[in-house]
Amino acid sequence: MVGLLCIGAAWSGAAAAGYGIMVSEATAAQAGWRSVVAALQAKHPGSVVFSWARQPEETLPALRASFPRHVCFVARPEEAGREFVARVHRLMRRLDADPYTDALWGILTGYDAACARRIALERDPLIVRKVAAGTEVALEMCEEGVWYSELKPGLMVRKPRGGAAREETVPADTTEALVRTLNEYRPDLFVTSGHATERDWQIGYAYRNGQFRCQDGRLWGVDTRGRRFPVDSPNPKVYLPVGNCLMGHIDRRDCMALAWMNSAGVRQMIGYTVPTWYGYAGWGCLDYFLEQPGRFTFAEAFFANQHALIHRLARFFPEALKSPSEKPGRVPKPPALTAGARAAGLTPTDGRGLLYDRDVVAFYGDPAWEARMAPQPCAWEQTLTEREGVWTLTITPRRGERTFEPINRNGAQRGGRPIVQFLPRRLGPVEIMEGAELQPVVTDDFVLVPLPAQRPVAESYRVVFRELARPATP
Repeated sequence: MVGLLCIGAAWSGAAAAGYGIMVSEATAAQAGWRSVVAALQAKHPGSVVFSWARQPEETLPALRASFPRHVCFVARPEEAGREFVARVHRLMRRLDADPYTDALWGILTGYDAACARRIALERDPLIVRKVAAGTEVALEMCEEGVWYSELKPGLMVRKPRGGAAREETVPADTTEALVRTLNEYRPDLFVTSGHATERDWQIGYAYRNGQFRCQDGRLWGVDTRGRRFPVDSPNPKVYLPVGNCLMGHIDRRDCMALAWMNSAGVRQMIGYTVPTWYGYAGWGCLDYFLEQPGRFTFAEAFFANQHALIHRLARFFPEALKSPSEKPGRVPKPPALTAGARAAGLTPTDGRGLLYDRDVVAFYGDPAWEARMAPQPCAWEQTLTEREGVWTLTITPRRGERTFEPINRNGAQRGGRPIVQFLPRRLGPVEIMEGAELQPVVTDDFVLVPLPAQRPVAESYRVVFRELARPATP
C-alpha cells in the first residue's frame, strides 16, 4: 500500500551541518565563556558558530540554511531563564515546515565559565550501569540500582548487579542515605521527583523528610534534625528530576540546577522551569531512557518524548498547534476536543496539560555527548535497514500481550508513548510503501509509530518507505 509523502521533508537547503554552536555576542565577548565555545569547536570538528545581538531568533535564516543535527546554546546563567528555554524550544521547531523539533539541542551553562567548560570538555561516553533515585523507578531494566520511596517512610528497594530487586527497611529520614549514595555509590543516573523550588528539593512527597539545598554553587542535604551533609559526587552523571517543580529554572546563579552541575558531576540534565502539574514532558523521559535501556542516548530520549508530546497534540488537538504559544508557566485555555480525543478518553485538561508542558522543560548540556543505559532486553525490538533508497522499520514484540503496556506506572502520564526511531541521516521526501495502517509519521530525521492497539499483538510490524529524492547538496 502506498501512502502519503512524509510531512517533514519541507526543508531544502545545503547539506545538513553536523553541529551548530549558538552564542550571544555579549557571551562570546567574555574570555571565559569564549573558551567554552572553543572547547566545543575542538570536540566537534566542522562545527558552525551562530551568534546574535539581541535574540537567538536572529539566527533562524542561517540555521535553516545549514540545518545542523545538533545545536548547543552556550549561555551565561543570567541568560538561561525560563523565557530563554521557551524561546529555544520554539526556535528549534521552526527550521522546517513540520511541527516537530528539528535538531537535538541543549543549553550549555554552568555556575561559572569554568563549570561550563568542564561540561564542554567531557568526551568519554557514559554507560549508565548504576542508577539511584528518590522515587520509584523500574530497576528491572537497570544493571543495578537503588531507589528510596517518596511516598512510604522507611522503604528502599535495591537491585545488586546480577540479582533481583528486593525491599529493605531504612530510617524514615533518608537525607544522609541519599547524600551517601551520591558521594560513595556514585551513580551514573540520578532520578528525583516531589516538591522543589529553585533553592531546594524536598525529599519526602507524602511524609516529612529532609531536604537538599544549595548555596554558592554547592549542594548539601539537611535532615529533619538540622544536620548538614555536603554533596561531593564528581563522577560524570546524568540527572532526571522528572517530577520536580522548578528544578530546571535558572533564575540566578544560586540555584539548584547550577549546583547539580557544579558539585554533583551532572553533565546533562532536564528540568521543569515552572511548577509542574501535568507531567508529560518530564515523566515520559523515563519511558524512553530508562525503560528502553540502550536504545536512546539521554538527549535522544528527551527529544523522543518531545516528539511524542507534539504528536499527541497534532493527533488529538490539532487546532492547538496553530494558536500562539502561552507565556511559560501560564495554564492555557482548554483546546477544542476532537472526536478522536473523545474516543481515546482524553479531556480538555489533557490538551491544556500538553500545551503547558510543551516549552517549559529544559535540556542542559552538550546534546551530542553520549550517555545511554547499559543494554538490557527491551519489551520490543526495533530495527531499521536501508537498501537502494528503501527503508524498513521492523518492530518485534518480546513480551506477548504485555509488550506495549507500561513497565512502571509511578508518576504522571506514564506509558502509551509511541515508538520512535531516529534516522542515521536526514532524508528528503519519502513515500510510505507498507504499514500506512499503523499511522506512522516519517520526518526528515525520525520515524514515529503509535503503539499498535489491536489484539492479539502481532508477531511483528513493518513500516516501509522509499526516499524519493535526497536533500540538496552545495
